[in-house]
This record gives sequence, C-alpha cells and structure tokens, in this order.
Amino acid sequence: MRTPNFFIVGAPRCGTTSMYGYLQQHPEVFMSPVKEPHYWSSELFPTGHRATEARYLKLFSGARERHARVGEASPSYLFSREAPGRIRAFAPDARIVVMLRNPVDMVYSLHQRRVLVGNEDLLDFEAALAAEEPRRRGELPARGGLYLYREVGAYAEQVRRYFDTFGRERVHVILHEDLREDVAGTFRSTLRFLGLREDAPVDLAVRNESRRLRSPALHRLITPLRRSRLTWGLASRLVALNTKPGRLEPMKPALRQQLAAHFAPDVERLGALLGRDLSHWSREA
Repeated sequence: MRTPNFFIVGAPRCGTTSMYGYLQQHPEVFMSPVKEPHYWSSELFPTGHRATEARYLKLFSGARERHARVGEASPSYLFSREAPGRIRAFAPDARIVVMLRNPVDMVYSLHQRRVLVGNEDLLDFEAALAAEEPRRRGELPARGGLYLYREVGAYAEQVRRYFDTFGRERVHVILHEDLREDVAGTFRSTLRFLGLREDAPVDLAVRNESRRLRSPALHRLITPLRRSRLTWGLASRLVALNTKPGRLEPMKPALRQQLAAHFAPDVERLGALLGRDLSHWSREA
C-alpha cells in the first residue's frame, strides 16, 4: 500500500484548500479524499477524535504507482507541537508545504470558519479573543486547540519546528499574497519542490470562497444539534442553507491595529527566518 510522502500542514485559512484542489488534479499526485484527516495533530482535538492507523492509511488505498506524490492537507499540523515529530517518524523523507497569510487576516477568517462549522459558540470575534485565557484555564468550554487564535497566528516558532525537524530543503513556504497575485507561478514552484512535471493541465480557479451567516440567531439554534451524531446531518444541511457566499465584514480599525501590534514581533522573527521583508503585515492605515 502507498503511504503519504508529502503534507500540506497549514496554516488554516491560508489557501490550503486551493492548493489541495490544484494538486488533486495533477496526474502524478494522489491526495487523500478526506482533505483534513488531522491524524498527526490529535492532541488538539477532543479525546477519541483520532482514527486508527489502519483507518488513516486506508485513505491512501487509491494511490497507484503512477502517483509520484501521495499527500494530504491538514491545516492543524503547523500549530501542533506533536505533528512534526510524528510525521518525521512515519515518513522521514516527507516533503512539507507550509502556507501563511497576514496573521491578522488569518485569525479573523479562522474565527468565522470555526463559527460556520460549529466549533465556536462566540459569534463575536472580540469576545472569542477575550475568551482565550478563560478557555485555556477550563473556565469556559472550548472545542479543539485552534481556539487559541493569537497563538495560531504566531507562525515563527511553528515554521521553525518544521525547518528543524525536516531541514529547510524539505519545507516549502508559500505566502497567501503570492498565491493570490501569481497563482500559476506559485503553483509551478510548488510542483518543482515536489519534483513533478509542470506542464500538466490544472484548473487554477479559487477554491473555498468565503461564506457568511444569513441569520446569526438561527445559527445559535442550529449549533447544539451538531454535537449529536443523531442530528449532525440535519444540522449540517441547515447550516449550509443558513450561509451564503460573501466577504467578512471589515474588522474594526482599532482591533486591527491592536492585533497588528501584537503580532509585529513574531512577524519580524518570521521575516528573518524566511529571509523576506514582511513588515507590511504589521503596518495598518
């Protein structure tokens, strides 16, 4: 049986769904039909979330000899402290794709996504930020470690863990802004990193467009239904009906400035690590 030899590890809301979709079309690539197994980051999820190894490996049973690269995309792996070592022990020669975005935009989008999938009860972003420490102390309920928004957005140490574990030559870092501005060129550089032919026909349309709630009040009524296996399917259909394509409401300027200032030291460390000027992430109009 073929096993994965490359991993798109996150960060969340940084283009991992688009890259997964592009690579899925490539004739030399097999991607897990479940985009986000989260197998190697089980410590971030409730007890019992992790599948058995046999169930995980079954995701790759469709891979054939023609597939030079077999992979999956779980955006929790970058934040996970355990995932790099676990992946390295399983696949020592694996290639790692990291995708990053201005952390202010990422955490705002991550909060909205967690709301939409039922993992965030606090629909107000500022309230969710204020709840981070009470949740960490167990004073408020939390589902999954990604509720620590400010920590998820502190990329420097997360990227360094993968550099240290796999070596820089096996880690390919993509910035969301580069993917947005030159999707074809960014995708070709990823194919070169993975050792794949660059002339395969691939539809490079945007995946995973932003969605918004139609009725926050209705969403609050639906969310508890997603906690039960008996009502999960119905709740998921209701959630789909209660969302629509659309951009997020602009973040309050004062909050943007506050978060930009919070992330600025880490952004500077990340820029030095990558050898790239990222100071524009920390400048706010």
